[in-house]
Amino acid sequence: MKLAIFGASKGIGHQLLRIAIEDGHEVTALLRTPNSLKISHPNLHIIKGDILEPTKVANVTNNQDGICVCIGIPPTRKSVNVFSEGIKNILSSIDIHIKPKLIVITGIGAGDSEGHGGFLYDRIINPLLLKKIYKDKNQAEDLLKKSYSHWMIVRPGFLTNGPRTEKYQVIEDLTGITAGKISRSDVADFMLKQLKDPTHFGRTPLLTY
Repeated sequence: MKLAIFGASKGIGHQLLRIAIEDGHEVTALLRTPNSLKISHPNLHIIKGDILEPTKVANVTNNQDGICVCIGIPPTRKSVNVFSEGIKNILSSIDIHIKPKLIVITGIGAGDSEGHGGFLYDRIINPLLLKKIYKDKNQAEDLLKKSYSHWMIVRPGFLTNGPRTEKYQVIEDLTGITAGKISRSDVADFMLKQLKDPTHFGRTPLLTY
């Protein structure tokens, strides 16, 4: 496959880039600081730029089989628009005749996952540190659902740097569910498997152990 990754310098995006290259796929990544990426490979193409730059986004999404959005920002109380504006740029750049698979990472607290993070996260951490971030993630989710047909929104539990186990729960009905931990490598594993065999597209699965 030909895959575009936004947010490939670290976290889930970095793990996805690594396993996709190992699996023989061709990857194009948009990076603000290309030198921060310590991986090189003939099947890896780097474009310098930002998800808020429409022209650069279009260069990355052109002629791709899959597009994966794994961007993140530190906790902040300031207004946030990078998630919604980034999705707008991606949606505007997609060739409607090709219709690549589009996977977007949000998290616990977005959409109907709100209230499923446990007391500390739901009552303290999210309201105090992540409220503005999740407001914008919700806008990004809404834009995606209304404007595109071939999407999946992945909401990982609490992220760790643990190994790729390939053993995790994929939960769509959150009734009575409180999110647990999940490694970034296993989130990347799920994304790559879904690009190959899309069984959860059009849905918003929670990933947790």
